[in-house]
Amino acid sequence: MELSLSPLGLGCAQLGNLYHAISDETAHATVRRAWDEGIRYFDTAPHYGLGLSEIRLGAALRSFPREEYVLSTKVGRVLEPNPDGAVEQDDEGFAVPAAYRRRWDFSRDGVLRSLEESLTRLGLDRVDVVYVHDPDDHFDEALRGAFPALRDLRDQGVIGAFGAGMNQTRLPAEFVRRTDLDILLVAGRYTLLDQPALDELFPLCTDRGVTVVVGGAFNGGILATAEPGRVYDYAEAPAELVERARRIAEICARHGVELPEAALALPMAHPAVASVVVGAHDPDQVGVNARRARAVVPPQLWAELVGAGLLRADAVIAEGVS
Repeated sequence: MELSLSPLGLGCAQLGNLYHAISDETAHATVRRAWDEGIRYFDTAPHYGLGLSEIRLGAALRSFPREEYVLSTKVGRVLEPNPDGAVEQDDEGFAVPAAYRRRWDFSRDGVLRSLEESLTRLGLDRVDVVYVHDPDDHFDEALRGAFPALRDLRDQGVIGAFGAGMNQTRLPAEFVRRTDLDILLVAGRYTLLDQPALDELFPLCTDRGVTVVVGGAFNGGILATAEPGRVYDYAEAPAELVERARRIAEICARHGVELPEAALALPMAHPAVASVVVGAHDPDQVGVNARRARAVVPPQLWAELVGAGLLRADAVIAEGVS
């Protein structure tokens, strides 16, 4: 399958009530606004709201022609009924009843079961991309079970492409070397504050023809507002990191650019990156992120960041600037 991803994608963890609950109507309107903004790539997972994200996303996407968008979901966490948890809240950041348990399963059978259940929740007959989700502590099992299973599904035409979705760079590089995966979703490792993907992973993906999707462009929140936030990768940001973000924001402001605009522009400019996925809790947030993604960032801004030691000199940031 030739993947055709929109430069901006919608990450759908928030449709699973990430951090706080939203209504079904808000979830549907969020997907509709994304469509109206030209977004044609949507990423979800069973993990997001114990399946709620998939249910809501599938319901919303059924309004649109199936051949006009790309849909990805993930495998690695199988959802099992948890009868005693229906009156409790999920303990992994989603405002949903704990009616299911997540169980790590990167085996072939686990992958096939997970994908079948995802299709049922989505109410669709296929997904385009399947990622192995967070196999950080399950490298061997994923290598032996999940990746060969997904390769077979791709070769049979059941799915279009497969890969891994992770928050690090070392193991994804190993998966690129040892499998024939098509795509990687790399979260938080190519941002204004953190660019380790440049060391090995992006060059390797370029050499092997692996498509890259970047998530976590705002590093969990610190880069999501004109004035830096206090959350970095889902934890309180160290003071020195907040100060670094503040200095970056000051340089951005001198060039008429807001911090989150630059945070999206950096990964979108890299030739290895096909799409940047950003989440949203409501339609207005989608609109804001779409506007940010369209902002023009002058090359002089990048050059000043490099000169101030705030951005790696080898970052591919604009034509003629590196």
